[in-house]
Amino acid sequence: MKLAVFASGSGSNFQAFAEAVEEGRLDAEIVLLVCDRPGALVEGRAAAKDIPVFSFDPKAYDGKAAFERAILSELKKKGADFIALAGYMRLIGPVLLGAYPRRIMNIHPSLLPAFPGLDAIGQAFDAGVKLTGVTLHYVDEGMDTGPIIAQEAVRIHESDTRETVQKKVQTIEHSLYPKTLQQLIEKGVNVK
Repeated sequence: MKLAVFASGSGSNFQAFAEAVEEGRLDAEIVLLVCDRPGALVEGRAAAKDIPVFSFDPKAYDGKAAFERAILSELKKKGADFIALAGYMRLIGPVLLGAYPRRIMNIHPSLLPAFPGLDAIGQAFDAGVKLTGVTLHYVDEGMDTGPIIAQEAVRIHESDTRETVQKKVQTIEHSLYPKTLQQLIEKGVNVK
């Protein structure tokens, strides 16, 4: 599988993918990192692994369709089969959804449908729930509404803080995401 990873921030899930590929736990090649925040830490992680980066400023384009066409051009140049969103803080629009139907996966730090959108860990913590988790889902036109692929729960204890919950959630993310993608590859998911 030729994988493109989209990220906006530090890139800890990108790093988990890169390590899984290097260790033979993920039968994929990361052919491109797409980043919508030039200078983000994830770009340095990609450079350290010699993975090509397409970094762009959305404000430099005439709307979402324009920058998605630029992204699509880069994806085609690299032969990307599948897209993994890893902390990419933008909704995917019709240009990419049409080009990659059921081939865009997102990770979300809650047990969807609970706590969609931004700051899911904070939402769960503020709601006082005792259980949150991680969800992997296919991307559709909504926010965190696509078909669920996998979930794993994380217990919230009385002594937990937002930071400790986030650390627990990220630990699950870094193992669940590459493992789930590998299971899809082994099942022969349509990546073409």
